[in-house]
Amino acid sequence: MKLTVIGFWGGYPNVNEASSGYLMEHDGFRLLIDCGSGVLSKLQKFIKPVDLDACIITHYHPDHTADIGVLQHAFLIHGYMTGEKKQLPIYGHPFDKQGFSTLTYKGITKGIAIDLNDELRIGPFSVTFLETKHPVLCYALRLEVGGKTFVYTADGAFSPELVDFSKGADVLLAESNFYAGMDAKKSGHMTSEDAGRLAKLANVGRLILTHLPHFGTQENLVQEASTVYNGPIELAGTGKQWTIS
Repeated sequence: MKLTVIGFWGGYPNVNEASSGYLMEHDGFRLLIDCGSGVLSKLQKFIKPVDLDACIITHYHPDHTADIGVLQHAFLIHGYMTGEKKQLPIYGHPFDKQGFSTLTYKGITKGIAIDLNDELRIGPFSVTFLETKHPVLCYALRLEVGGKTFVYTADGAFSPELVDFSKGADVLLAESNFYAGMDAKKSGHMTSEDAGRLAKLANVGRLILTHLPHFGTQENLVQEASTVYNGPIELAGTGKQWTIS
């Protein structure tokens, strides 16, 4: 499977960039994970929006959902121009009724409720979920295909449960919204050091830091995480790609 970072900023996008959005591809199937502000603009560098096969939303904060409306309009306008009718399934938890209701629109997108306790099959991907420690209900994702595993923490503070959930992942995409020594737990996020500790305890193959802060020197996050985890560490960045094989 291949991971492409579409957006990686926490809270809001930096100039000419995007907040959370990640494209996962395998055997021609294209899954968008989160759809934050600016994602639709950046996605089109790689694929047409209507070439998506599915989308998952981890939670309903705007930096993860702001471009759902324009994604829906991309499908709507495509239908007007070509006569082709495509429906995109968008997976999300149903416990925020207002947020979940936005996933269904005019027959071109359909909101599909995810169950924390069930393994979900989306195209070639086997997907399982873990509730994270965040101010609103948020799910981390574990994707498995072809004997390889990718874990995305979404937003949430460090927890022993997250360690168990991430065990043995080939790639861990972990939020790092704060620097080492800061109090990230209070706001439901992780520091670079937390992300490194998670990667070490879960014995993952590679750590990618995302949901980055707008302050400070982001490159320092890598150095801070490396004081705990001695595997490969990189910062997420627009258009960066990794093949997990």
